[in-house]
Amino acid sequence: MAKTFYTEHDIEDIARRGVQSLVLSDDVVLTELAYEKAGRLGLKLVRPVDTPPSAPVRPYIAKETSGASTPPPAPTLSSSVNTDELKKRIKDAVIARLGSQVDATLLDTIIQRVLAAVEQR
Repeated sequence: MAKTFYTEHDIEDIARRGVQSLVLSDDVVLTELAYEKAGRLGLKLVRPVDTPPSAPVRPYIAKETSGASTPPPAPTLSSSVNTDELKKRIKDAVIARLGSQVDATLLDTIIQRVLAAVEQR
């Protein structure tokens, strides 16, 4: 069966028509912007498991195990970390892995955004 993809504009059209919920399945895919737009417009997304579209499926984490302890909090960047050096190390590693197919400006932007998001946690 073919998959149905919804974009941000599709979600706006659905909400404008007065639809209040959208049933999601393996054959229905929302872009990340569509997922965010649905939340802002109050469109209820009905699915078996409530995970955002970009969230990885990790059943080994989701399963409850007896005697399991709470995992430690995710590490954050401290002020002692030299962010310029970290950016350079990340960029060098990506370029070493992907070679000349990397747009250096785009890579710098991505690294900057990811590090800023990690610092906000």
